[in-house]
Amino acid sequence: MSVPSHISAPGSLNAQLDDELRVLETAGIKRTLHLVQQRHAGTVLVDGDRLADFTSNDYLGLASDPRVARAASAVLQAEGTGSVATRASSGNHPVHEALEHALARAQGVDFTLLFPSGYQANLGTMSSLVGPGDVVYLDELDHASIVDGARLSGAEMRKFPHLDVAALDAMLASERNHYRRAIVAVEGVFAWDADLFPLADLVEITQRHNAWSYVNDSHGVGVLGANGTGTPEHFGVRGEIDIVVASLSKAYGTIGGCAGGSQELVELLVNRARSFMHSTATPPAMAAAALEAIRIADVESWRREAINDRSERLRERLSEAGLELRGNPVSPVVPVLIGDAASTTSVVLGLRQRGFLVGGLKPPTVPPGTCRLRISLSAIHPLELVDALSASVIDAARESASTKTASG
Repeated sequence: MSVPSHISAPGSLNAQLDDELRVLETAGIKRTLHLVQQRHAGTVLVDGDRLADFTSNDYLGLASDPRVARAASAVLQAEGTGSVATRASSGNHPVHEALEHALARAQGVDFTLLFPSGYQANLGTMSSLVGPGDVVYLDELDHASIVDGARLSGAEMRKFPHLDVAALDAMLASERNHYRRAIVAVEGVFAWDADLFPLADLVEITQRHNAWSYVNDSHGVGVLGANGTGTPEHFGVRGEIDIVVASLSKAYGTIGGCAGGSQELVELLVNRARSFMHSTATPPAMAAAALEAIRIADVESWRREAINDRSERLRERLSEAGLELRGNPVSPVVPVLIGDAASTTSVVLGLRQRGFLVGGLKPPTVPPGTCRLRISLSAIHPLELVDALSASVIDAARESASTKTASG
């Protein structure tokens, strides 16, 4: 019996997967994993080489802070390695609730709920709030976890152009009455372009159209705002966003995510968010680490000031050299537009040879032709190291451009 042409032949799984991998490799977008360890003072050991780390989201430099490690160690010794159950079962520990209270204060909301990761926080929150007959409006550059949560919910998904509040307003004006509930979900700080959504406009538009505002502030909390409480504080709308989701793995250097808002919101998530209900709770030791990181971030404002200084310094030098930068100057992330995937890979390799670990974003993370470096700054990067990085980026970019011209 012959196999229909549209059905894979038996035993051909690995061969077909290998073909797909070859396509990725030919396009220059195949990803590989590297061993990274011994994070210390803004450097890491990568495959045996000590490199200055400008890839991580450790904005406040807390991931390797000994005080955070000691907080985790103390609870680790007392409570063991895992929660061993969901929080609805026997996995709810006092440190979980203490962390939730601290996060609520930090984000300017009444209550928060702790999730094992930021991805699970977005996935569970979005899919719990809307369903068939509802609509979710998404900025076209929203994080995958928001998009996946919207898909999982079964609600209608409508995307609007990046940061285009006029287009969003027009869509809501013409469509809002067609749906039961409407959520507008955006990033406080967009991970790849490092730009900010105008949250004052978001609040005004959603209130006028009877929609809920939803902000994923994973790259803003701990960094932006006069007190480091995030993008809502930066825009003067702290406490006015309906749903605020954040990650603990960026500025706070630990692991986990949270969703915050009203008491009713959190109670609903406890009962409906599948990624919360059916996941083993965050280990108490890691919750204790996050709690200590939040305390440090609150009292050591110099860390936020240091990030601003380094971002301004790097942007100034790269701009003077004629490189095209993306993003908002207040963000600790500096995207440098390179163009094609091959050139971006070349610059990344050139920087590594100079002792710098810098990320290169290529499709499908970013659209073709917009490949870029993503430079993440940390409060613990010495200014001399930032200056050395800027010089190396300029040299590596020029070398890549010269090589491309010569070969073309």
